[in-house]
Amino acid sequence: MKSLGKITLQVVAGANIATILVMLFVGYSDRFNPVDHTLLSTIGLTFPVFLCINIAFTAFWIIFSVRRVIIPLVGFIVCYAPVRVYAPLNINKALPDSTIKVLSYNVWTFKDWTDVSEPCRILDYLIEQNADIVCLQESGTIKVKRDIINKRMATLYAYSDTVKPSGSTDEITVFSKFPIVGKENINYESKNNHSAAFRLDVHGDTVIFIANHLESIGLSSDEKKSFKSMMKGKMEKDSVRSESQKLVHKLGMASAVRAPQADAVARYIRDHKGESIILCGDFNDSPISYTRRVIADELTDCYVASGNGPGISYHVSGFYVRIDNIMCSDDWVPCRCLVDSKIKASDHYPIICWLKKRSDMEK
Repeated sequence: MKSLGKITLQVVAGANIATILVMLFVGYSDRFNPVDHTLLSTIGLTFPVFLCINIAFTAFWIIFSVRRVIIPLVGFIVCYAPVRVYAPLNINKALPDSTIKVLSYNVWTFKDWTDVSEPCRILDYLIEQNADIVCLQESGTIKVKRDIINKRMATLYAYSDTVKPSGSTDEITVFSKFPIVGKENINYESKNNHSAAFRLDVHGDTVIFIANHLESIGLSSDEKKSFKSMMKGKMEKDSVRSESQKLVHKLGMASAVRAPQADAVARYIRDHKGESIILCGDFNDSPISYTRRVIADELTDCYVASGNGPGISYHVSGFYVRIDNIMCSDDWVPCRCLVDSKIKASDHYPIICWLKKRSDMEK
């Protein structure tokens, strides 16, 4: 029996090592450009699965063989960078004075607001949050709703602007307590999605505020329902294989479209290196993705620097992942960042960050 137990522990140890190797590969899959490696670019979505398995191995070794707990711990060390990107841990200190509050929210065209005679939950939330800069993706809606939104938001925000691609209904709207002194589009190929750079006068300094809504996955309602059923185990085995293949194909094709968009945004940031930049928006891609990495390589990811946990911002149809981001240039310090799951009026949760000028922190 002792030899059987020993063999069992060796097999489990081998499985743990194999898990770590796969987790390492998946964790650095954001190095693959989806244009050249379409399918490999999608495996970052599986990173939390292997992370959870390694956590389970840790618990197993603590119970059955404490000295072997070193195996999963080494796994966490070698995968430290992707683990921190996916689920950072930071100590939240008291917010310093004179921070600016930035809020980014995909409002799903205000679909939750079906009766204009009733209060709009999203609008009430935005007023309550009283952020200094608000960036809304998918903000396009009918005129009567737009008029109500603009009137209420004008009580807090003296400045606002909206951009949308020609021939598209997709809009990005920025509300700001600081003057908007200019804007330009960041050009890339897309029928519906877009990015734009607004110039804000923040206490006498020009800040480039980059708003993004990158290419969506493009799943139909039926495909989202199928995926949710698959995740709940309510689908026949043959159907699971067929649906998963279709899903992976769609995810890969969307990533291949999104990659040049992310490259264009990253190039714009490099072209304006040395200038003050705050960036936000819906990336439509996971934390372990080429899209997030190439943009984050140029800036500080505020959630990674000052947030905690996975920060899931997209929460419907079986997809639970952080796809919304706020980033900044080195002249800003992210003091705190969070995804606010209290409001469930869209398929996204808003992401909020408090930023402070580095020069003010050093005084």
